[in-house]
Amino acid sequence: MTEVTFTINNLWILIATMMVFIMHLGFATLEAGLVQQKNTVNILFKNVIILCIGLLTYYVSGFNLMYPGAEYAGGIIGFSGFGLNLPDGTAGLSEYADGKYAYYTDFIFQAMFAATCASIVSGAVAERIKLMPFLVFVFLFVSICYPITGMWKWGGGWLNELGFVDFAGSALVHSVGGWGALAAIILLGARSGKYTEKGVRPIPGHNMPLATIGVFLLWFGWFGFNGGSVLSADPGAVALVFVTTCLGAASGALTTFMVSYWRFKSLDHSMVLNGILGGLVGITAGADSFTPGSAIIVGAIAGAIIPFSVVLFDKLKLDDPVGATSVHLVCGIWGTLAVGIFGSGKFFTQLIGVVIIGAFTFTFAFVVLYIIKKAVGLRVTEDMERRGLDITEHEMGAYQNIDRGNFAMAVAK
Repeated sequence: MTEVTFTINNLWILIATMMVFIMHLGFATLEAGLVQQKNTVNILFKNVIILCIGLLTYYVSGFNLMYPGAEYAGGIIGFSGFGLNLPDGTAGLSEYADGKYAYYTDFIFQAMFAATCASIVSGAVAERIKLMPFLVFVFLFVSICYPITGMWKWGGGWLNELGFVDFAGSALVHSVGGWGALAAIILLGARSGKYTEKGVRPIPGHNMPLATIGVFLLWFGWFGFNGGSVLSADPGAVALVFVTTCLGAASGALTTFMVSYWRFKSLDHSMVLNGILGGLVGITAGADSFTPGSAIIVGAIAGAIIPFSVVLFDKLKLDDPVGATSVHLVCGIWGTLAVGIFGSGKFFTQLIGVVIIGAFTFTFAFVVLYIIKKAVGLRVTEDMERRGLDITEHEMGAYQNIDRGNFAMAVAK
């Protein structure tokens, strides 16, 4: 591989890394828009700290747990040491990864993925979880759980040997985050007043423009999320991934719109926003192998699933303020299985991957959160929840044009 090709490939992956970085702003604005005003600072704070924890823990142990080296190929777990171990000379540059990209480029691109996984959980547990116990969970989830499941496929582990396919993370990023979110909302319980004797009481978000901006930022970042996963600047491969990614998102939005209108007789904008994300999640596992036509079908089915999934979780009284479990867990499972129908994978192998990844991740998250719950508690007090976490945990409001004292009195009513 020529020096020019190496440079172009490396540059594209670094650009894609910056686009995935922007997804964290997308998650922050989306989740902030979909929560109540009194919890805006809290959700923004969590998204900022999650990124920082994710990057540092992935540096300390996650990268070498997820990519432990060829000697662990076909295995369940491996570890090649703490920190970054840059190979000497050109071994870490033009000779690394068959000359496609540099060692440091590999690390920073994958580190952004690791932090993304934890961001999925933050929205599902919004408005009633204690901040410090949640951050402890994030630390353990990103440093242990995520890289182990990632190693099974991307690090050359047993799922890779089995022939499991997950191009950019419908299972390994999105469903892993979704399983963690599911365990958390089971142990946390619903927000006060969400489920009543008269049925489900909607608790709408406070800022739909902010949520919409968040979805567009996420869609933009997904070009890097999927396009960068080509791991080269191959023109044909990157262009195909861009096309399938876009078509999946668009068809997901339209089917969510049609199904939700048929089901609820309402034009729910937040539902359509989640339809876009559901289409993106669904397309991610096979974005490199789906045809444009099959990408539309996969995204459309993902979007159609969203309204039914939201209703199902509400019937089970599993409260998810932003719909993360429907978008990332349910559509992540569908997208992974879809590779065995429309893409390059085998359905039964994809099913095995979904079941094993789900069982391990849910068990890990549930056990960790249960221990934290028994040790220090997970949920804020009723008074803190009623007044809002911005005032009770951060002592500030999100919008400073509202007088701080008046805002505190308003949320205390």
